[in-house]
Amino acid sequence: MHRTAILSALAVAFAGCSRPETKNTVIPGVSAAAQRTTNPNVPVVKFTDVTAKAGVKFHHENGGFGKKLLPESLNGGCAFLDFDNDGNQDLLFVNSCPWPGYEHKGNPAPTMCLFRNKGDGTFEDVTAATGLNVTFFGMGVAVGDYDNDGWTDVFITGVGGNHLFHNVPASQKSEVAKRKFVDVTKSAGDLVDSWNWPTAKGDEFLKHDRPLSFPSSTAFVDYDRDGKLDLFVCNYVAWSPDHDLTQPFVLAGLDRAFGPPTTFPGTNCQLYRNKGDGTFENVSKKAGIEVFDELRKPAGKSLGVIVLDADEDGWPDLCVANDTVRNFFFHNKGNGKFKEIGQQAGVAFVQGVARGAMGIDFAEYRPGQCAILIGNFANEEDALLRMVDQKRLLFNDVAAVEGIAGISRSTLTFGVFFFDYDLDGRVDFLVNNGHLEPEISKVQPGQQYKQPVQLFWNTGAPPGFELATKEKVGPDLLEPIVGRGCAFADIDGNGTLDVVLAENGGSPRLLKNEGGTGHNWVRIALEGNGTTTNKSALGARVTLKTGKTTQKRELVGTKGYLSSSELVLTFGLGKADRIDRVEVVWPCADRTPQVVADLAINKTHMIKQK
Repeated sequence: MHRTAILSALAVAFAGCSRPETKNTVIPGVSAAAQRTTNPNVPVVKFTDVTAKAGVKFHHENGGFGKKLLPESLNGGCAFLDFDNDGNQDLLFVNSCPWPGYEHKGNPAPTMCLFRNKGDGTFEDVTAATGLNVTFFGMGVAVGDYDNDGWTDVFITGVGGNHLFHNVPASQKSEVAKRKFVDVTKSAGDLVDSWNWPTAKGDEFLKHDRPLSFPSSTAFVDYDRDGKLDLFVCNYVAWSPDHDLTQPFVLAGLDRAFGPPTTFPGTNCQLYRNKGDGTFENVSKKAGIEVFDELRKPAGKSLGVIVLDADEDGWPDLCVANDTVRNFFFHNKGNGKFKEIGQQAGVAFVQGVARGAMGIDFAEYRPGQCAILIGNFANEEDALLRMVDQKRLLFNDVAAVEGIAGISRSTLTFGVFFFDYDLDGRVDFLVNNGHLEPEISKVQPGQQYKQPVQLFWNTGAPPGFELATKEKVGPDLLEPIVGRGCAFADIDGNGTLDVVLAENGGSPRLLKNEGGTGHNWVRIALEGNGTTTNKSALGARVTLKTGKTTQKRELVGTKGYLSSSELVLTFGLGKADRIDRVEVVWPCADRTPQVVADLAINKTHMIKQK
């Protein structure tokens, strides 16, 4: 259960969920975990690294310059989105920057990077052409059409200030980019209140003792079901460089270590209501999003959020992954307010304790059985919280029963998501791993800074998940990285889901799913009417029926950690060669399903709200 490697005379600390251990503690090695695959039915589906071939060139700047300030260890988000509505999934990488006064002399200021999918297997850098060549200490990203004009907008969280980018026509159209993003944060109402980046530089910046805003993951959600996308923002801890640097964080007699969240005060998440006039109102307090501990201090240390309608009452709920404190479950009461029921629901703690929770996702992983997946720190297995009573909203951890407990203990997990990588009709899941401390192997031989992804195949019956080895998925996917965010999309229109992995302080990796199972599929894009339902259709529930098999999906963008996956739903059909029925329940007051029959297989279909 412990998080740090070794207790020094002063303190040993890592970011996110640090707890003391003895010098003799040895965490199982990653290589040992990778040996476990006993199910002979795990399919051969190779993932090929096409980063260079696709023209994706990006290097993540984490801001590090030797002082090991906490935010440097946690950043690295990414997103798939179709910003130009050409049907191809584009790729966005969030970037950070050097701290004030510690810029790299002679080098251009780092910016986020947007790559346009050209539809021929390659991408082109359109960052400058689209106006996204902006420098700030970025963290996470959410995508959605907040003004219902039919074009996907982008919201990016950042230390010292968040940014809302409106997708508008480019003033000078070209083949490179016919759209442009304009930073409208200053005119977006309460969103600008997050800005508190200090003007001091160098040593004076390091003495800054007032907490800077420190958001992490974020999500678009129409919580009040008025047809307009609102914004939910996770906030991590009350952090300042002065408080960080005055703490004795060391790594077992070595150099300075990243500090744990336990030494920083907690914070509250924020909910911003979309007023429909281009501005947002902070409704966190009156909506019940603020959570306090027994001392009336903010109780959250939030890193991940997933939007889910767990009880299918038509109102989107929110589950928040917290680091070293209890997780939150915000149940939407349908009157503009939420009730935090994490403890009653069984998601606040796992096996009675608060873990170092980072990424989070939710899915129906077996017919009639839904679960919340949470990525946790090293020596803490990932949690799989299965819903055992939908009406009462009760969950319990089935990680051990479903075969992922022991095998996930050896990694430090950030990004997570459910997806059907072999198109057999059952969702599998992937976790992106990487440690915080570059020198961790010196004090824990069983740990490494760079760690391999873990891909778990859904067996369809307990134990429900089996780890895929390099013999099954190829060596490229499992190449160790300092993993943080991750996302999936079908980048080439062939129905298989491809993957991007973001690396802290390194270069991302784009992996093409080579398929090979021969399974059929269907992809469903949704478009709300822009009045009763948001244009992006976020929150819609799609039920697909093929013979005796029924699959259910909710359309959400934000998944895992700091990242967003494509806003298209992919259903694997296995050997089924026809679709009997598709039902869409739109995220609006009218819950009558819109029924579509006889959809052709192995195609992408657009379903518009009637």
